[in-house]
Amino acid sequence: MNQHIIKSDATIREALTQLNGLSGGVMTLVVIDSEDRVDGTVTDGDIRRGLIAGRSLDDGVNTVMHRSFKSLKPGDGPREIAAARCRGIKLLPELDAAGRLVGLFDFTRCENRLPLQALLMAGGKGERLRPLTLTTPKPLLEVGGKPIIDYNVAKLARAGISDVTVSVRYLADRIRSHFAEPSYGINVKIIEEDAPLGTLGAASLIEHAAGGDTLVMNSDLLTDISLEEMFLRHSEQGADITVAAIPYTVSVPYAILATDDETNCVRALEEKPTYSYFANAGIYIFSNRLLDTLGRGERCDAPDLIERCIADGGKVIYHPIAGTWIDIGTPSDYRHANELMRLAAGRF
Repeated sequence: MNQHIIKSDATIREALTQLNGLSGGVMTLVVIDSEDRVDGTVTDGDIRRGLIAGRSLDDGVNTVMHRSFKSLKPGDGPREIAAARCRGIKLLPELDAAGRLVGLFDFTRCENRLPLQALLMAGGKGERLRPLTLTTPKPLLEVGGKPIIDYNVAKLARAGISDVTVSVRYLADRIRSHFAEPSYGINVKIIEEDAPLGTLGAASLIEHAAGGDTLVMNSDLLTDISLEEMFLRHSEQGADITVAAIPYTVSVPYAILATDDETNCVRALEEKPTYSYFANAGIYIFSNRLLDTLGRGERCDAPDLIERCIADGGKVIYHPIAGTWIDIGTPSDYRHANELMRLAAGRF
């Protein structure tokens, strides 16, 4: 039996013993009846309050359990999971239509369960990082003592994404060997491009779930983007494509003229203006319906499909990244990433 499950006919003493065995983990028990229906939850705090109120250790655990518990029910999805986490819940029972326990969602292990497939693009040569990439593919270069790509696989695992594929070409065997064993609980699949397929063409080589969506991202990024927030925005707005975007500022070191082209007159001067834009961050959510329009093995860059979608009247939205984003493409980027990890360990 799962260590977090206790029968409703158990005593408070038995519940305390079981909770003591959970020390260091989530200190919550789920109380079920003889037919596996969930009656409530109990913590050491519930027991403490019961004892103060006069309960004894030999009383039933059902006398102190919390009956108004939160749970996941059939039809609940990422939004309900996110709402429970925001309430500070650590362990969330999952029930079937009859109220029977079918699973436990442990927020200390996983933040959500996003219904996404994921494709990490890892086929590039990383030429600007040579000689570092002469014998090591860029995704396997270590930042803070861990390969770059592992940060992204760990992020996918925390988001509850388990269908993960890595597209490879340059030094493919090194990456294939790296993922020979499960990584962060995920059996990562590898597909190899016979010829360069651009930044999105590899998506044509995998099967896509009907009606679903696929997260596509470059494997050499270091970012603390919330994939949960990005997916919820994509879902709420009914988007065909969501593009993660980073703020990009351009400062002009001169006075800029506002002119009238017909008269050659100057209407105003703006001294050393600064312009802000959103730039493509190399992280996307694509509708599988769109990805299925790619011919198998068709070379395609992500902007090509985005422009095609817009031209066809599709809905393309952006999701701004408020935190860290580093594209590790140059030696200076690589040094910056290592320094960041030294100062901010645990954020990624």
